[in-house]
Amino acid sequence: MEPTNAIELQNITKKFGEVVANNKICLEVKKGEILSLLGENGSGKTTLMNMLSGIYYPDEGKILVDGKEVAIRSPRDAYELGIGMIHQHFKLVDIFTAAENIVLGLSGSRVLNMKAIEDDIEKLAQKYGFELDLNKKIYDMSVSEKQTVEIVKMIYRGANILILDEPTAVLTPQETSKLFDVLRNMRDDGKAIIIITHKLNEVLTLSDRVAVLRKGEFAGEVDTKDATEISLTEMMVGKKVDLDIERPEPHNVETRIEVKNVTCLDKYGIKALDDVSFDIRSGEILGIAGIAGSGQKEILEAVAGLQKVESGCIIYHNSKTNEEEELVGKSPLQIRNIGVALSFVPEDRLGMGLVGSMGMTGNMMLRSYREGGSFFTNTKEPEKLSETIKEELEVATPSLSTPVRKLSGGNVQKVLVGREIAASPKVLMTAYAVRGLDINTSYTIYHLLNKQKEKGVAVVYVGEDLDVLLELSDRILVLCSGKVNGIVDARTATKEQIGLLMTKLNEGGPLNEQ
Repeated sequence: MEPTNAIELQNITKKFGEVVANNKICLEVKKGEILSLLGENGSGKTTLMNMLSGIYYPDEGKILVDGKEVAIRSPRDAYELGIGMIHQHFKLVDIFTAAENIVLGLSGSRVLNMKAIEDDIEKLAQKYGFELDLNKKIYDMSVSEKQTVEIVKMIYRGANILILDEPTAVLTPQETSKLFDVLRNMRDDGKAIIIITHKLNEVLTLSDRVAVLRKGEFAGEVDTKDATEISLTEMMVGKKVDLDIERPEPHNVETRIEVKNVTCLDKYGIKALDDVSFDIRSGEILGIAGIAGSGQKEILEAVAGLQKVESGCIIYHNSKTNEEEELVGKSPLQIRNIGVALSFVPEDRLGMGLVGSMGMTGNMMLRSYREGGSFFTNTKEPEKLSETIKEELEVATPSLSTPVRKLSGGNVQKVLVGREIAASPKVLMTAYAVRGLDINTSYTIYHLLNKQKEKGVAVVYVGEDLDVLLELSDRILVLCSGKVNGIVDARTATKEQIGLLMTKLNEGGPLNEQ
């Protein structure tokens, strides 16, 4: 009798020095099912999947594929066993077409019959419902199209077991719906699919079963039909959690920053921002939505003095003096020296936000080291701040001096967000502040942002999850191809409305409900 389990993990253990990432994990993945793998940051989800995909090798335990014990020592071993993992950062060659990327690295004749190969890929795409232009270059593709290439590449190479890491992180609602339809078709064809995600509403919509890890150990599993967002969160964190995002009404609202007709170019000389105008107000949260690469990053960097502005102006309104200050042309230090209190949580955590070789204390000192006149640096206050952030945000680190590059991505994000909020800014700008964070910590960040709003801070929140944007924001600015395509009231707007604004420019100009 053919085994019903595609994969079976028996007492899998993986250690990194003294840290136990996975401890005696037992897990089954059935053929023809979609399994969601949940857990807080540092719970061991990615480590476990990396052992299935050949990146790590377990210290103890057994892996069975189709009922037979196997040794997966490399990604090639995983491929040969029919296991494919689609990472958040795609492994594609930009200058190649979709078809060329799909066949790249496969063994066979040195001279390929690309017409026959494209016919085979097209049949595969039609079978599962993929929409894919095989002759399109990767650099011309949207994030959704690139993801499609990755999935088709894995299936074309014979994968019957697919692992997807945060597959909807940067997709629009319409793109997410299409992806889910494709995954259901693949499941119905007998493939086993594992999804790592933090979006509980998607878990409940898509998966058949949910497995939960907690602090490196298996915490349990449940059929999705028997689960709720609250029950899954309690399984993840081991205690009762409040999942309501409070949205206090804005009060004492004043314009803090005016962005007028701003245009910025990217490194290729193409307009990353095209005649963008909007305002940032104290006492409210302005959400910014858009598909990846629509100009979200450039907007925040332009205001923070990190992006060159080709034309337009950015005016700061000083609430104490009632004076206006032009920010264009000033460096971040000059902006700070004139009394403009900006805190910026960038998209690139380690590249722009923190120094990876420093510990938490050292990174706290980055904001204040210019203020002292002594040759010796005072570490008492940064240490106190580090300890506070560690406790309140539950940062998992061996010590305050452990280099932050050794922490998980979610814990790095906690350090950065905590430091910027502690700076008591007048304007707090965040780019993907909860990316990679588990649901419990994400809600902690949402509550912290609301506290800043109630203190009169002007908060800008760039996010990927439209459900969160609609619950957290007061207004939502929607970008499409570097242009403002609309500013809507978050209390009355819908996901579908925002999704359309993200993908299709309004011919009559931007929609403005505010």
